[in-house]
Amino acid sequence: MSYRATARSRSSRPEVLVVDGLVLQVTRKPIKNMYLRIKPPQGDIVVSAPLQMNDGQIERFARERRSWILAQQQRIREARQRLADTAADGASHGGEPAGFIHDAASWWTPERRNRAASAIDARLPALVEHWSAVIGKRPTHITLRAMTTRWGSCTPRTGRIRLNLQLGLLPPQYLEYVLVHEMTHLWTNGHGAEFQRRMTRYLPDWRRLRRELNRYTTG
Repeated sequence: MSYRATARSRSSRPEVLVVDGLVLQVTRKPIKNMYLRIKPPQGDIVVSAPLQMNDGQIERFARERRSWILAQQQRIREARQRLADTAADGASHGGEPAGFIHDAASWWTPERRNRAASAIDARLPALVEHWSAVIGKRPTHITLRAMTTRWGSCTPRTGRIRLNLQLGLLPPQYLEYVLVHEMTHLWTNGHGAEFQRRMTRYLPDWRRLRRELNRYTTG
């Protein structure tokens, strides 16, 4: 059983389509193929569909992927709970996506912020020294920020690197991976062949670390 909560519009405005209990946020776009992703932190089902595609085609698309959708939503719920448990007991946990902190302003209590910053401060100087020698570049500044969508960023022109404060609550290998990732951008913009070649030279298992860090990110 399915129904639409709003009248169809051929514009890019989202509409809601409910398919056997699955609530789909559908946006029609001038594209050739249909795409579906599960969006943290609540597990929203987001569909991008071609302008000419009818509701029946979208319904079939969702039904065929129902098991996958439910599995992804369950993973998101478990990850959110694990992050909440970590905040409560101070234990380390597996990689959670930055986007899971939906309301960063209220989530980052002074105690949690201090704990994360202290963990990073204890590891970062030695990591910077080691990887500056290996990579041949040194960042001019490193700042910690409570970011909600990125693990890190780099401005090659100034040599400034920003790291997500949440890395201080994760196992230390992910801080190292993100640092190496951003320091590699001091040599090259983008994530093309040169970037990948350097990352493989510096951290041969960087793809595994990336998958682990982003394993709850869908789409």
